[in-house]
Amino acid sequence: MSHAGAAGRNELRAIAHRVMRERGLLPDFSAAVRRETDAIAGAATESAAEIRDLRDLLWASIDNDDSRDLDQLTVAVPRPDGAVTILVAVADVDALVGDGSAIDAHARTNTTSVYTAAEIFPMLPEKLSTDLTSLGEDEPRLAIVIEMTIDAEGRLTQSEVYRARVVNRAKLAYNGVAAWLDGTAQAPARVSAVPGLDAQLRLQDRVAQALKRRRHDHGALDLETTEARAVYEDDLLTDLQPVEKNRAQVLIEDFMIAANGVTARFLERQGIASLRRVLRSPKRWERIVALAEEFGESLPPAPSAVALNAFLQKRRDADPERFPDTSLTVVKLLGRGEYVAERPGAPVEGHFGLAVSDYTHSTAPNRRYPDLVTQRLIKAALAGDRTPYADDELAALAAHCTAQEDAAAKVERQVRKSAAALLLASRIGEQFDAFVTGASDKGTWVRIAHPAAEGKVVRGFEGLDVGDRVRVELVHTDVPRGFVDFAKVPPRR
Repeated sequence: MSHAGAAGRNELRAIAHRVMRERGLLPDFSAAVRRETDAIAGAATESAAEIRDLRDLLWASIDNDDSRDLDQLTVAVPRPDGAVTILVAVADVDALVGDGSAIDAHARTNTTSVYTAAEIFPMLPEKLSTDLTSLGEDEPRLAIVIEMTIDAEGRLTQSEVYRARVVNRAKLAYNGVAAWLDGTAQAPARVSAVPGLDAQLRLQDRVAQALKRRRHDHGALDLETTEARAVYEDDLLTDLQPVEKNRAQVLIEDFMIAANGVTARFLERQGIASLRRVLRSPKRWERIVALAEEFGESLPPAPSAVALNAFLQKRRDADPERFPDTSLTVVKLLGRGEYVAERPGAPVEGHFGLAVSDYTHSTAPNRRYPDLVTQRLIKAALAGDRTPYADDELAALAAHCTAQEDAAAKVERQVRKSAAALLLASRIGEQFDAFVTGASDKGTWVRIAHPAAEGKVVRGFEGLDVGDRVRVELVHTDVPRGFVDFAKVPPRR
């Protein structure tokens, strides 16, 4: 029996727990967190006059097929002048997770949910994140609402932030909604069952497309990368399959980007320091320029999001099948985003990839701690209260959240590599077409397509750089350490 047949999810779970601890993340909730969670009897309720009642609107959630930690709902309201008001309701997690509580301390330590190929390590106990602080179907919930009026050209003309009570009328999934919008499948059952929801979703899709076009006109990068999803049969790992972004995911992404910009500017107007999400101008711009030259295109010597996006659009049109590989190359060369503390009036670098200067994370407080921090800042501003975080504390939180996000990404990557090693253990000596995804003093990495896996080139890596295509042979795997090692196959003479 192969290694993959003899083991599977349980072995990967043990690896995931070990790697979480090695990276300074907590894989389990403490006894104090469990006691606090057990003491919470139900969802938060509040009847203050400033909390608007929006339960009659046709709210819906769109998320992954198996998601239960629902952070946001959306609804569109057409206006007589042709504009559309988009409302994004974000779960009021702060209403049950108090700053300084044991639950908050765990969330503050990890700062994010960690999604591995073996197990999900939620930032908050599932009693909260998948139930009492989740915007579950037919459940009245408190929320922060970001209201945005968008004209036909995708311009934001008005915005407002406030608290409200909402109810999710339909829990929908990306794949079903995307296939329906694309015309390749019937409407999901819930869309057909809720009167008016089909027209509502088509209106949201139209507005999202307008937002996307306007963002890209201003230089937002049109990237398309794939994630690998572990496939199990009776807890035995059978494959790592690529998952591509679809139209429904883009719809939600466009609304969340717009809502995060509105939130950042709202806090700025209130004179409140905030956590901003930034992506600095790429340090390896010269390699991006060289990549464009390989395709017969030219980019300016100084970083330009507009020029880079024009190049990306040309590559998508010219070679859509391999465009995800080009996108992955650019993503690697752009570097990672980070959190910074922003004081009102101080210059902020902005987000190079999104081509926006004002951007925060605010729409996923069940899954990301910076969003919960932002939620507390919003609520303090709305109530006219003193900010709950001093400037130096925000700066420390920004650095900590950036570091822990990086640690979580490394955990996810290492477990994914252990899963790949598990799948490939019986295939030593086989050759694969590969794509170089990383090249530095620490080593050279490549990605193969079937299964969707990444490994290190341990022989013949000299001269390889990000974006190169190469033929490799599998020479070694180590499941506990997540090692998948390749050797470059010399070209035929």
